[in-house]
Order: sequence, then C-alpha cells, then structure tokens
Amino acid sequence: MAETKEDKQVKPRRRWPVFLTILIAGGLGYGGWRHFVVDAAPAPMPETKAAQAPAKVPVTYAEVKKADYPVHSYGLGTVVPFKTVTVRSRVDGEITKIFFKQGQMVKQGDPLVEIDKRPYQAALDQATAKKAQDEANLRNDELNLQRFQNLAEKSFESKQDVDTQQALVDQVKAQIQGDEAAIDNAQTNLGYTTIAAPITGRTGFRLIDPGNIVHATDQTGIVTIAQLQPIAVQFTEPEDQLPAISKAYDGGTVPVDALSSDGQTTLSHGRLAVIDNSVNQATGTISLKARFDNQDNALWPGLSVTTRMLVNTQRQVLVVPQDAVQHGPAGLFAYVIGDDDKVTAKPIKVSLDSQDGAVIADGLASGQKVVVAGQSRLQNGALVDAQPMASTGEKVASRSAPPADGATEKKAD
Repeated sequence: MAETKEDKQVKPRRRWPVFLTILIAGGLGYGGWRHFVVDAAPAPMPETKAAQAPAKVPVTYAEVKKADYPVHSYGLGTVVPFKTVTVRSRVDGEITKIFFKQGQMVKQGDPLVEIDKRPYQAALDQATAKKAQDEANLRNDELNLQRFQNLAEKSFESKQDVDTQQALVDQVKAQIQGDEAAIDNAQTNLGYTTIAAPITGRTGFRLIDPGNIVHATDQTGIVTIAQLQPIAVQFTEPEDQLPAISKAYDGGTVPVDALSSDGQTTLSHGRLAVIDNSVNQATGTISLKARFDNQDNALWPGLSVTTRMLVNTQRQVLVVPQDAVQHGPAGLFAYVIGDDDKVTAKPIKVSLDSQDGAVIADGLASGQKVVVAGQSRLQNGALVDAQPMASTGEKVASRSAPPADGATEKKAD
C-alpha cells in the first residue's frame, strides 16, 4: 500500500515523546548518581598536623633537706591549778564586809572578808586587863617578899614565911604568863575576823553573802581561789615511752607545749615538772605534770588540751614534708621531679613521721625535689609545671592533726 503524505507527517511527531522520555530518564539518573555516589563520598582528609605536646600537670614541690628533727610525743591533758584554796572562816561571827568581786584576780594578803570584830575585841581587852591586874599583884607580892627577906635577916621573920611569900610571887608570875597567852589568843582570833587571800589567784563564785553567820566548823567555804600563774597541765603518755621520757627528764629541761584540743593552735610553752611514781596498769599509761608560766592566762583550769613533749632530737637527718610521702601497693614512695620536669615514683623508707615532717631512711638524697601537692593527677613519667612551697620552713597546710590518743610519732613499715 502506498504511503500517503499525511502518514509521512505523523511519524516524526510520534518520535518526539520517546526522545523526551529518554532525556528525562537520563537527567534523573545523573542526579541520583551525583546524590548517592559523588556527594555521599567522604571528604578528603586534610593534611595531618603535628602531634600536640602533652599538657603539664601543675604541682607544688619541696626540696629534700638535712635538718635537726624533733621527736615529739603527743598526749591528752587537762589544765589544773598548782594550788586551789577554799577560803573558810576560822572563827564564828557575822560577815559584815566583802572586799572582792567574783572572778577577780587577788594577790596573796589582799583582804577578802571581814567578820564582826566586837566580840573578839572585847575578849582581847579582857585579857589585857587581866594581865594588868596580875602585874599589879606581882609588884605588891614582890615588895612583901623583899620585906620578909629583910626581917628574916634580923630574925624577925621565919624562913617558912619567906618561902611562902616566894611561892606566891612565882604563882602570880605564872598567871601573868597565862594572861599573855590569852592576849595572844585573843589577838589571833581578832585577826581571823579579817580573812585575807592565802595565795595569788582568781576567785570563783562567792558562796556566802554579807549578813550570813559563819562558823569555824562550816564545810561550805566563802570562796575558792585558783592559782593561774603558774599553772599546770596533767597528762598521760604510753608506758612504752617512759624510758625515753625519763632519759630526757634526767638530762635537763624537757619542753612541753600545750595545744588546743584539735592540736592546731599552740596555747602556751612550758616544761615537764613531775613524773608519777607508778604506771596505771588499767590503762597502760604514765601520768605527768607540766608547769606553764601562763602570763597571758591562755590556760584555764579544767581546759582540755593536747600536749606535745620534746623527748629527743635527731641531728642532721633527711627530712621532707609529710605530704610528700605517698602510699602505694608496693609500699611508700615519693614523686621526684627530674631536670627534664618529669616525675619519677621513687620507693622510700620512712623512720619517723609526724606533723613536723617525715624522716627519710632510704630512697632520697639531699637537694632532690619531691612533689607535696597535686599527686592525684600524676603517673610515672608525667610532665609537670612545678612551683615551690611558699617558704622553706613552711609545713604543709593540709597536714593531719597530731594523734589524740597519746601515741607518739608512728614508724612506717
């Protein structure tokens, strides 16, 4: 069949949708390839930078030094007065005056209380009058004796009368001696009506007010006076420390410091005064007493304190602050800072350890730098930024308080 002219015009029109469909499919395929293949591919890594230097760990260090190391023994004590006096009356009577204030410091001899003097003054006057009477009788009897002796020389008086008169004179003399004793007794009782301070110290609460009647037999006193200067601290130490304490005591003055109950503040400086003559078998301790001048009244009777007694001094030993000593699985060690600012954990041996520092028996040398703060972030070979302690002799601030159970410096294993 022959192809007409209209058929030739229709065929090109039918090919156009096919080409359009192919073009759209190609565009969609290219877009998918860009999205899922090209764009999803990881970006090329930038050029690797040089590894950064590790950060330095900030620490505080101290130098190992040779020094004299004081060996202290710590204990618990109580402040007690050297003397405590309860003032009582030695005569009976009414209190008419009180010269002191409660809590006042008084000196020995200062008047405290006055008791009604009138009965005792009357007794003194009576004794004085009796003595004057007897002295008058004595003068008369002595004159009679003289007359009897003169008459006896002329045989006008018998020897018996002379002897009788002599006995009368001696009797009156004895009465006068008794009168003098009565006067002394009356004067003493009159003196007791003014009660003076028997010691220098501080008064407590007044127990009797003016107007009260006091008696020599009263058990309740008028006031209590406690001596504060000097004052004592009574404390205990373990019995195994007795040989060292006795040796130090025999060698001279043994310094004793009184610290606050938490052991952080020094209240006063004194010296060992007395060692008890027996050990308490129930507690295994020995009692001691130290004397303190207490010029500033820092110590008060009844105050609980921690005592620090110097029993020995080790000369020129290696000493580091207490916080330089670390505890590890293998024992004690310390971080030593090298010249390259890197730390090395050095095993050490400690012979004595207290708040005054640690004595190094082995493992360190004089002049080495040991870390005393910041060890928690360290490991062997770590690089550090080291700063010295504030001062050479300064003790580590975080030092633990001295033992409160009377134990001395502990020896490390």
